[in-house]
Amino acid sequence: MKFCPTMSSTIPETMQAAELRAYNEGEENIELFAVTKPVPTPRENEVLVKIAASPINPSDVAFLQGNYGFKKKLPVIAGFEASGVVVKSGGGSLADSLVGKRVSCVAPFDKDGCWADYMVTGASSCLPLIDGISEEQGSMVFVNPLTAYAMLDTARQAGAKAVVQNAAAGALGQMLFRMAKSWGMPCINIVRRKEQADILKELGADLIVDSSSDRFERELLVACKKNQATFAFDAVGGPQTNTLAGCMPRGSRVMVYGGLSGKAIELNVGVLIFMGQQVEGFWLSPYMEQQGPEALAKMSAEVQKMIATEMETKVRLRLPVEKAQDAVQNYAKQMTGGKVLVVPGA
Repeated sequence: MKFCPTMSSTIPETMQAAELRAYNEGEENIELFAVTKPVPTPRENEVLVKIAASPINPSDVAFLQGNYGFKKKLPVIAGFEASGVVVKSGGGSLADSLVGKRVSCVAPFDKDGCWADYMVTGASSCLPLIDGISEEQGSMVFVNPLTAYAMLDTARQAGAKAVVQNAAAGALGQMLFRMAKSWGMPCINIVRRKEQADILKELGADLIVDSSSDRFERELLVACKKNQATFAFDAVGGPQTNTLAGCMPRGSRVMVYGGLSGKAIELNVGVLIFMGQQVEGFWLSPYMEQQGPEALAKMSAEVQKMIATEMETKVRLRLPVEKAQDAVQNYAKQMTGGKVLVVPGA
């Protein structure tokens, strides 16, 4: 019989979870059900994580509506990323080595997620948390910080002297701005409202452009030219993709990583043909798959050190698994001003 390490603490037979039973269009139509389910058992190269906290991200909201890059067979426990303690291994050297460790983790593509007391995931989908970072902050290592790091590193390797981003007041936008600032890279931040600009000003941002202004495109054009911004990060899509491409210098790149507008991206062919602009997509999952274990571990450690010091994410609300639907509705109505966490036992 194969020996599978387990922490000395007793693992219960059942757990609380937030279950999705249908993909409903419209944020207001999302339904999650509080259920009691058996605690899952990890297989070889998998681990069982006792969940400490899990953030709600735009990707979660899109997934719950059936608008993400993949769907899971229903019913399914929702939630993409979390932190917790590995309490059991299904076997395998990497899985065994993680038992007893605090980790940041992501849910499998084809199994239950992390809005539950426990989750089974692949050992390779876990990153050990460094000393000095809390489990709350550690729950937000994957989706936002690693995305910001990966995109900025791509821009840096492309030789960009400055970057521009929309949805700048959101959690990822704030993270991207602070990371760019720490790297000495000017970042032009696009917002929609004055209160969003105020959030960024408190962080030290001075390059802010309001998309609701009549002078938006002119001000963006001037800012991009003055700072030589040749790389843009687009979380919105729709007509703003074309605006970003059209306002940057010739030979610039727009990296689309979200579609908050709910509209298809718009592009003027002249922007591509005569200005030589490039438009591409970005998804963290394939990017991480291309990184070797050593590179990924180094990236994770660097990101965690930043989070533990100057880049901590503000949390505005913590709700238990049983109230995951309330948590999602609260976050969907206000995606800025602090993260909403699903916290077992809160």
